[in-house]
Amino acid sequence: MDRSAEFGRWKAQCLSKVDLSRKGSVDEDVVELVQLLNAREQFFTTSSCSGRILLRDGDINSFEVQKQNCCWLLVTHKPCVKDDVIRALKKANGDAILKFEPFVLHVQCRQLQDAQILHSVAIDSGFRNSGITVGKRGKTILAVRSTHGLEVPLSHKGKLMVTEEYIDFLLNIANQKMEENKKRIERFYNCLQHALERETDSKSHPKMKEKNNSSYTHKKNRSPEKAHGKSITEENVKELENEDDDDPGIIVNIFPDDY
Repeated sequence: MDRSAEFGRWKAQCLSKVDLSRKGSVDEDVVELVQLLNAREQFFTTSSCSGRILLRDGDINSFEVQKQNCCWLLVTHKPCVKDDVIRALKKANGDAILKFEPFVLHVQCRQLQDAQILHSVAIDSGFRNSGITVGKRGKTILAVRSTHGLEVPLSHKGKLMVTEEYIDFLLNIANQKMEENKKRIERFYNCLQHALERETDSKSHPKMKEKNNSSYTHKKNRSPEKAHGKSITEENVKELENEDDDDPGIIVNIFPDDY
């Protein structure tokens, strides 16, 4: 089976799977983005999360156990208010942690140059922790990530360790991060549209394509110009990491000049 046919089979299998995320659907803020990518023959999304504020209860000293058996006290993809957190904290029995997790997206790409286009768009849009992984079987995954997260413990063994005033302070920070996160998603969507339009034009003009392929660089301070997919889950990420079995392949780290 040739590479294009195999990629098409992978795409059909992935997009036909049931969404096993807690929510069971793609987050509202990334529906159009996921739809845009999955409509292109050279891409398909394997997992996504638009960004969220969450409060979870577990054992702060047992990370692996916490991932599997933690209790989610509060999860929202929108700005959060103090009263909701205080109410949720009353149900905590262990070590409750307040987190803001920014937008994350995994896209399988048909070829490395397709992933490079998305990577360039991601960096220009503010997702500076993005990277490309090439697996043993030739699977090329572009991960869109950023570093503006937040993680703060609030209680220990069910006892609140901070004041309500401090919780309010943390939520102001988390909500600001959520707003910035939304702006970056919108920027990513707009830049992606423009990049895909240029790619389409270059296919019609071979000389333009040659020029575009030879100029894949990230310049400092460069100005950036209903869906079928999946939400992110712990299971999605584990499957993504293990799908090439013993050999994780090559991790291609491409950073901007001022990283």
